[in-house]
Amino acid sequence: MTKVGYFYTDCLVPMVGNNPYATAEENSTELSINAEVYSLPSKKLVVLQIRSPFIKNKYRPFCETLLSWVKSSKCARVVLLSSSHAYQRDDEQLLGTPLRYLLTPDLEKAVGGRMKELNWKEMEKVAAYPGISDTDKVLHIPGGGITKLLFTESCSEGIQMAVLLKFCSEGDNIPDAFVLVNYLNEWLQLIKSESNNSTDPSSQWKIPSSWRLLFGNGLPPALF
Repeated sequence: MTKVGYFYTDCLVPMVGNNPYATAEENSTELSINAEVYSLPSKKLVVLQIRSPFIKNKYRPFCETLLSWVKSSKCARVVLLSSSHAYQRDDEQLLGTPLRYLLTPDLEKAVGGRMKELNWKEMEKVAAYPGISDTDKVLHIPGGGITKLLFTESCSEGIQMAVLLKFCSEGDNIPDAFVLVNYLNEWLQLIKSESNNSTDPSSQWKIPSSWRLLFGNGLPPALF
């Protein structure tokens, strides 16, 4: 995908770095910031990538700005890729796949049937008052950042949004990233799936060069 711009906001921690998708020395020094926009016209796809945490009390202003941009840009649909703490699942969520989805009412009408064909599991609502009353159920996405707020605001504003998320643990989340993007591809068919030919979920994707530096340099030989 081609970088086409930036999402300028004061809601994210400022950040600047080298090009995370460098393919050669020539483009390795291009600067990247905390929120960038990429485009793939052939698939009518635009991606907003957020690379830094939110500043305290800035969730709502960011959601308002983002949804305003979505509407002014006349985006047909929004797909939010997210995660939730694996250790805060309830008993029902411990069973089966760690992947879940949510659809706003406007999108449910259009693709709800497709999700059932795929046998996907909708994100369960949990008891608002555990151990006291199980009748009042609420949407709870611990560790999901702005996911819940962005989803509920999209429901209120009639925006077609899908949330795809995975229950994750702290640590190396590279395998989680591949599982989540394959989950997305199962629905949208962005690239031809090779799942029948390979057991490696990463085989069909280009891995960002910056991931080689995820855990820093190797251990210095002097240690041994």
